[in-house]
Amino acid sequence: MGPGILSGPIGERGPVRVEGVPGLVVTHRATRYSGTIVGWGPAGVVLASRDGSEQRRFAVRSGDFLVAGRVVNLVCPPGAASADRVRGGGAGGPVRTASGSRAVPGLRARVARASRILVEGVHDAELVEKVWGDDLRVDGVVVERLDGLDNLAAVLDELRPGPDARLGVLVDHLVPGSKESRVAAGLSGPYVHVLGTPFVDVWQAVRPSVLGIAAWPVVPPGRPWKEGICEAFGEPSPPLLWKKLLGRVRTYADLEPALVGAVEALIDFVTA
Repeated sequence: MGPGILSGPIGERGPVRVEGVPGLVVTHRATRYSGTIVGWGPAGVVLASRDGSEQRRFAVRSGDFLVAGRVVNLVCPPGAASADRVRGGGAGGPVRTASGSRAVPGLRARVARASRILVEGVHDAELVEKVWGDDLRVDGVVVERLDGLDNLAAVLDELRPGPDARLGVLVDHLVPGSKESRVAAGLSGPYVHVLGTPFVDVWQAVRPSVLGIAAWPVVPPGRPWKEGICEAFGEPSPPLLWKKLLGRVRTYADLEPALVGAVEALIDFVTA
């Protein structure tokens, strides 16, 4: 029988380098979570529990994992990152979810954790779900609507954030001097992280080029913003216009970096 995956020169010091091939059973040292490798992504390795009931994603650093009881440096196998394609994309392309993470074949949603992400309204929730839904199911993160930032204080009182129940809050128009910035400053804490974008509405987070325009129309002060946008697009119904806008979004690349960065940071916060 040839040398095993942990074999190395006698007297070798430090963790052994091991390729994290699918099917390999490893243990995350910090959490003592053991699972089978089922995929890789920009954020690290994805492990499935032994009974297949859940999947978790872990960042990969030197000496963070055990294989057969020995500390190892887990590395992504060559070509693993290019083995996938965007869901719904053309054959032969890279296997990625809409957020850019590696797609996990046979994905099963993890049981929802107490930590969650709160968004202002239904359009925010639909956009986050379309681009980050696969990632959130892997991590067991639920997205809930506030139906208005004014409801945030009451929601925090009800959910009681803590070490195992972190809350990430995504808001629009988070600029100095705005009502949103004052609310964020008053309610943020060690277990509540409020992030947002400078946009008046989440609609503006869709890149203009995706819609075939050079820039979002400017709505005169004092006029309802969505009303002005609907007129500029020649669509009298905000719900119908939003459906058309959302239909143009396929991946994170169709969104402004301000929104992408905020959502990614909130996912990291609530899964820490």
